Amino acid sequence: MRRADRLMQLVQILRDGSLHRASDLALVTDVSLRTIYRDMETLAASGVPIEGERGIGYRVTAAITLPPLNLTMTEMEALHLGLSAVSHSDDSELSAAARTLSAKLDAVMPEDRRRAPSGYGFAIYPFADAARGFQHLPMLRQAVRTRQKLEVVLQGETRVVRPLQLDYWGRLWTCVVWCETTDQFDELRVDQITSQRILPSLFVDEPGKGLSDYNSRKP
Repeated sequence: MRRADRLMQLVQILRDGSLHRASDLALVTDVSLRTIYRDMETLAASGVPIEGERGIGYRVTAAITLPPLNLTMTEMEALHLGLSAVSHSDDSELSAAARTLSAKLDAVMPEDRRRAPSGYGFAIYPFADAARGFQHLPMLRQAVRTRQKLEVVLQGETRVVRPLQLDYWGRLWTCVVWCETTDQFDELRVDQITSQRILPSLFVDEPGKGLSDYNSRKP
């Protein structure tokens, strides 16, 4: 398993809000305890809201706060898109301003202050290419709201999915879907989507295929 895939697996395990011991995480992911410690440090440095410490346990919180502001998911998306776009501007002054603003945002984000910020909106390893997925967020959000099916190309594989919910995990976006191609729930990393298009067909709730069914499966 690639390290980025293992880190995403850890996020999915920890997101239930429960405290998980490092030894249990090591057993599930088939790595050493030392590797889990390094993975937790990497996730925290990447902006994933990790709580806990060695010898006690870890969990992921879903809060997205920026004192004294409470940001909605849509506002957080706007920040991502805006900073990413401006940072690649031909205007060197604006580009520099986007990066200094990123640093200021990092300074007040509820992360471990012992770790040097790496620029909010410009994810560090292992999600360094997360910005590639920002372009897909508006269409994904539209499809979730209007209940439209999507055809997505993910790592060279074409799938037809029903997008159910967008989640944000510290500079990394994921989308919970019911995949009609594989006939099961999945959680897609938005940064791994190569292309997507909205299909003309809508979807309705069906037993076993809705967001409530997905949430009921989690421990």
